[in-house]
Amino acid sequence: MRKNRSKGPGEGRAGQPVPPERYDQAYFLSVCEGYEEFVASEGRELSRRLKAAFAVAGIEPGMRVLDVGCGRGEILRHCTRLGAEAHGIDYAPAAVEMSRQALADGEAAGVYQADAKWLPFADEVFDRVLLFDIVEHLHPWELDQALREVHRVLRADGRVIIHTAPNVWYDRYAYPIVRFVRILMGQGDRYPKDPRAIIPANVDVHVNEQSALSLWRVLRRSGFRARVWLDTPPQNRRENWLFRIARHILFNWPPFRWFFEREVFAVAEKGVRRELRAEGVAGPVGGDDVH
Repeated sequence: MRKNRSKGPGEGRAGQPVPPERYDQAYFLSVCEGYEEFVASEGRELSRRLKAAFAVAGIEPGMRVLDVGCGRGEILRHCTRLGAEAHGIDYAPAAVEMSRQALADGEAAGVYQADAKWLPFADEVFDRVLLFDIVEHLHPWELDQALREVHRVLRADGRVIIHTAPNVWYDRYAYPIVRFVRILMGQGDRYPKDPRAIIPANVDVHVNEQSALSLWRVLRRSGFRARVWLDTPPQNRRENWLFRIARHILFNWPPFRWFFEREVFAVAEKGVRRELRAEGVAGPVGGDDVH
């Protein structure tokens, strides 16, 4: 393993890193994606979002997997149960402690306090690198540096799997329309002007939300071929037929879906063009694959 450096090229730039103290145990158990499932199952079950991202990763026995921003540790736990050699890093002390506790019942995994911008690992040692719900917490310069590090530690035939939310185009362009309609329906109190304020803790920690296009661009700039696509959690709402038709059109028909879908997924790799066969993904990883 490589030792962390105390400073890096992003030091002093506009957009200071979010302090690790912001990610305390209360954050991970009351705000961070998947907390309800984690608390209810003690880490045995994943949320719908995390389960979808994890399925795409195609984890197999014997693989070396790195979870960047391992949080509570449930992803590490699922990796070890599939027979993978799992390693997790997080710069928040609370996350490191929680991840180690989540693995205390026998699942062996390495958990390290480290920064995504300076990964403490040798070159080309991982088959999979997972970045689930971390991209939006890294300023652009931080994300560039983190992806360069991911590229360095990823094996030639390895893959990076990313999930990030929300789709920034939804927040910028679709949400104001949704909010206006809800205000007309007398439901405006649930739709603040700033969509991040729906979960107040996100206002200060979501510093770099992505669209499918922007994520594809940053991956390409970092030396990856990528397939990027959009998805949305199920809407279990009782609505009239007009809303159901509108929802179907907005969430399924281009170009509307580029703005109304809320989650961004990506599978990326370096090196030669290959076929992706993970669940939910078909076709080659290409330089122009954005959906």
